Amino acid sequence: MWHIVIETTLYLSVMLNYLISIPKNGALKKETIHDPESKLKIKVFNLLKSTFTPKKGEVRYFVTAGDKTLAFETDGYNKKHRTLLILQMISWYCIYLGLIEAQIHSTWP
Repeated sequence: MWHIVIETTLYLSVMLNYLISIPKNGALKKETIHDPESKLKIKVFNLLKSTFTPKKGEVRYFVTAGDKTLAFETDGYNKKHRTLLILQMISWYCIYLGLIEAQIHSTWP
């Protein structure tokens, strides 16, 4: 298992490249991160407020930051999407949330 610690100075240049869609029914608040260039989508699950069931064929990562635990899963993953792009999108989202010391895990923490 490995961990990535996010530092804001490293990722600020990427902050405008991604979009976030928020569903109208904010109860479960399952947001989706979009990369307009590659068309990759990553769904975000707050594990304190919703359940997460992994889908076959998708890539997933988990983030811990203090008392927060988030799950991230690609939506429509194919081999052209590089791991680095997925990790950049997740780190960008964590910075958006203000989770500066978030750790990204490749398996359930």
